[in-house]
Amino acid sequence: MTVVVKIGGRGGIDVPSLCADIAGLTARGTHVVLVHGGSGAMEELAERLGVGLRDLVAPDGVVTRRTDEATLDTLTLALAGRVKPALLTELARHGVRAIGLTGIDGGLLRARRRKAIRSVEDGRTVVVRDDHSGRIESVDTSLLRGLLGLGLAPVVSPPALTEDGNPVNVNADRVAGAVAVAMGADRLVFLTDVPGVLADGAVVRELRLPGTGITGGMGIKLVAAGQALAGGVSRVYIAGGGGKKPISLALAGKTGTRVLTEEEAGCAVE
Repeated sequence: MTVVVKIGGRGGIDVPSLCADIAGLTARGTHVVLVHGGSGAMEELAERLGVGLRDLVAPDGVVTRRTDEATLDTLTLALAGRVKPALLTELARHGVRAIGLTGIDGGLLRARRRKAIRSVEDGRTVVVRDDHSGRIESVDTSLLRGLLGLGLAPVVSPPALTEDGNPVNVNADRVAGAVAVAMGADRLVFLTDVPGVLADGAVVRELRLPGTGITGGMGIKLVAAGQALAGGVSRVYIAGGGGKKPISLALAGKTGTRVLTEEEAGCAVE
C-alpha cells in the first residue's frame, strides 16, 4: 500500500510519534511519501530577516501566501534548511531511511506560474501580477518510485519548477494531493493541529464534499482532498497530528474525518 501523508507547518504535530508511526508502517511494507509545509518556521525566519509577509484572500475566501522574491527565498530557506533536516533527523532516529526533496530536485514538481491573482483588499478586488506562485501540473513519479524501490522514504516540499525553469511557491496541501494522484496512492492523510474537520467544536467523522462554508486552510485541504478522490485515491482523511500513531489511527478510521465524494456518501448511507 502507498500512503501520502501531509503534515501542517504551523505546529501541533508530534514529530517523534509521527516518525515512529512511519517506521512501523514501512516495516510492514507500506510505502510512505511525506509532504510538508513550514508556515511557522517561515514566519519565524522572516521576522529574523526583516522580511514582511502578506496573505492574499481570494474572492471565494481561500487564503494563500503572497510570494514576492524575498518571500520565496525565505520559504526555500525555511523548508529546505530547517524543517526538512529536522524531519530527516527524527526519521533516522527511528530507523527510517529517508531522503529530502524540494520540487526543484530532479524536476520533481512542475508547475505553471499564476500570472494574475485576484485578491480582496479593503473590500475591493485587485489583480496581483508579480506573484511567484503556481499550481502543480505534473509530478515525476519515476523519481519517487525509484527512491521507494531502494527502501527510501521521500520527504517532499515546495518550491516547484515552472516551464521556463524558475522556482515558484506551491501550496503543500495541493502538492500532497497531486503526488497522491500521480503515484496512484491508496490513501492520503492530512495531519493538522486540530483533530479533524470541526463543527460546533466536535469532529465530523465523515464529511461529504464540497464542504460548503469551510474556508481558510481547511478549505484548501478539502479542495486538495476532492482532487485526490477524483483522481483515483481510494480514501482521504484529515486528522490531528499531535498524538501517538497519528497516521495508523487515521487510516483505521479511529480518529479524524474521512472525506467523501457525494457518491460515496450516498453509498455509505445505504
